[in-house]
Amino acid sequence: MGTRSWQIHRFREREWSSEEDEVAIEYPLTVTVNGEEFATMVCTPMDKEEMVIGFLASEGLIRNVKEIKEMTIDEDRGFAYVETVKSLPQIQSGQKRWLGSCCGKSRAFYFQSDAATARTAMDESTFDPDVCYRLMEEFQSQAGLFQRTGGVHQAAIATEDGIVKAYADIGRHNALDKLYGFLLKENVSRKGKIILFTGRISSEVLLKISKMGFGVLLSKSAPTDLALQLADDLNITAVGFLRGERMNVYTHPRRIAAASGGGITIE
Repeated sequence: MGTRSWQIHRFREREWSSEEDEVAIEYPLTVTVNGEEFATMVCTPMDKEEMVIGFLASEGLIRNVKEIKEMTIDEDRGFAYVETVKSLPQIQSGQKRWLGSCCGKSRAFYFQSDAATARTAMDESTFDPDVCYRLMEEFQSQAGLFQRTGGVHQAAIATEDGIVKAYADIGRHNALDKLYGFLLKENVSRKGKIILFTGRISSEVLLKISKMGFGVLLSKSAPTDLALQLADDLNITAVGFLRGERMNVYTHPRRIAAASGGGITIE
């Protein structure tokens, strides 16, 4: 199936509630061709056979289905094994998927470098819901390029007082990379700061936030299940669907604290 249930804390009309929500499943599928790893595809786990066939054709490895001798998909391990009728030139292996574990929890990384550079968030700064709403409103008001084109994503760093720096790019990953570059060039402290983002919270996005060293991510859009598993493991507060005066807090809700007291406490 393409979705799974996730327990969330929803803040709406000045009240918290605990509810079940549906999030899109993000599934890493590693394709091997004639015994060699070729690529890892991050996808919705539906129609995988058709996707692999189309992918191999678009990459020029096959021209039609008759050139595939056999295909086996290992659902549990996330591998598609393809054997072709004719031998192919040696495949240059792409970046490999690597699975590791930490603190007894399963953690999935696509690249070995992710395992070495992803960091558990240490900053325990809290943000009032009204601050989150105000920052997102300011964030959107500064999105001039998006308002003109409708075709870019935006990422920003902020304190509770306002936006510090924002970048836009046609690619959501590029916008985050620009922001990361700014942080490194200017040696900006992460303490007491928050990331705002316009795009979907995918696992790649969540890993970038982890590498950048932030504890809170606010987005207008939806998360995927793998991103939430990583956020839970890496101690990152992931907030999605922050629109108007409502938001869904998916992980580590203690950092979203009401002005009258501490973080969320729901029985």
